[in-house]
Amino acid sequence: MAPPSIRLFNTMSMQKEPLEPLVPGEVKVYVCGPTVYSYIHIGNARTFTSFDVVVRYLRYRGFKVTYVRNYTDVDDKIIKAAHETGEAPVDLASRFVEAFREDARALHLREPDVSPRVSETIPEIVAIIQTLVDKGYAYEAKGDVYFAVDKDEDYAKLSKRNLDDLCQGERVQPGDLKRQPLDFALWKAAKPGEPSWDSPWGKGRPGWHIECSAMSEKFLGRTFDIHGGALDLIFPHHENEIAQSESATGQTMAKYWMHCGFLDLEGAKMSKSLGNVVRLRDALAKVDAEALRFFFLSTHYRHPLNFGEKALQDAEGRMEYFYETLRKVDERVAGKDFGKGPLHGEPARFLTEFESAMDDDFNTAGALGALSGLFGFMNELTDKPPVKDKPLVGRTLQALREQVRETSRVLGLFEDDPGAWLLRRRDRAVRERGIDVAEVERLLAERTAARAAKDFAKADQVRGALKTLGVDIMDTPAGTSWKVAAPAS
Repeated sequence: MAPPSIRLFNTMSMQKEPLEPLVPGEVKVYVCGPTVYSYIHIGNARTFTSFDVVVRYLRYRGFKVTYVRNYTDVDDKIIKAAHETGEAPVDLASRFVEAFREDARALHLREPDVSPRVSETIPEIVAIIQTLVDKGYAYEAKGDVYFAVDKDEDYAKLSKRNLDDLCQGERVQPGDLKRQPLDFALWKAAKPGEPSWDSPWGKGRPGWHIECSAMSEKFLGRTFDIHGGALDLIFPHHENEIAQSESATGQTMAKYWMHCGFLDLEGAKMSKSLGNVVRLRDALAKVDAEALRFFFLSTHYRHPLNFGEKALQDAEGRMEYFYETLRKVDERVAGKDFGKGPLHGEPARFLTEFESAMDDDFNTAGALGALSGLFGFMNELTDKPPVKDKPLVGRTLQALREQVRETSRVLGLFEDDPGAWLLRRRDRAVRERGIDVAEVERLLAERTAARAAKDFAKADQVRGALKTLGVDIMDTPAGTSWKVAAPAS
């Protein structure tokens, strides 16, 4: 069986390339994980969701995937945050590792195969630094160790930046022991109150960039297939990773580099320095997790994405439409035997379109477009069947429903029971809008009685009263249900 023809955009070459793994049928993926000094924000969440789908799709396509995503649990930001809270840095880091795991589960992120921590990788970090020193790529200065950028002729090959321009924007700060402005720390000498480990240069701790070189090599080898992260990591983090790893090993670090675009907050780039950061758990308190995930996936991972209240409302409304469709289909076909036979139309085309979009640089926006066609076809078959052959329609609906299950394995959407999801959505909307559920139920009973008495004028009057309360009702073969109406735009 021929491997699928997946193409991905490689930041190194700045073009789409066919995915040709180093080992046929196997893909090794490393993604830079969170620095655990606080709760992650929605920009982080978008990046992790994008690569979660990349890994899911590779597995869906039959690849054996080894997925590594690290925790940076030794860092200047962690030390600073710990001093502010009075905690030990290790305790603060562990607390936010657990917080991240909670947030990741809420967002339907699957656990990586390996989730290493910097604090657990010190021997490997020290070994790489020693190799760089021995080869003349790094130098020691009073317990610090720095990478000498001018020793690496290929430096900045990922970011395509001009070294002269970079040097003009950098300065050697007072007390800094590096020789050149662009040199960066591999090891930092111990300071009072900071975590530290023994090394050939004295007690200290790793610099930021060296950790990913050590962890990726430890779990994926000196050369692996895909290295991913957010766009803002290209420089200096990923650039410095490449310099360290390739100078130490003499081998290419990663064959493909993938980067997720920025998330903008109401038209402005989200930034901690600007104070306009939205934490993931705060967003999840206001919007359903699957709706937020749908929002992330509705735009190609490399493109910028605008985050705002209207966009979230639209995403949640779209998920409600999907789940209402699935509830109708399940009521129609679940557990029923329509026998074997032909299907109506060409239902398989939707899965083909889905895979074609995902094969093209993991285009989730195109994949969701294919699913919109699938859901539209399901609604057509349930609401106004174009044929009167009920077994034919039933078989087709069952085939389409199975396609939704297949795609949900990739997207992490539509995994819930439709009725349970819709009820949660309704309950949250009821609380937000202050709707009196007892009054709604009383009016529904009044309408049911009017319909039973064939007093349709009264029934319509009650429907209007419910509409005034902000409630829409749906009459189905299974009975009457209700939901909170979408807010007026």
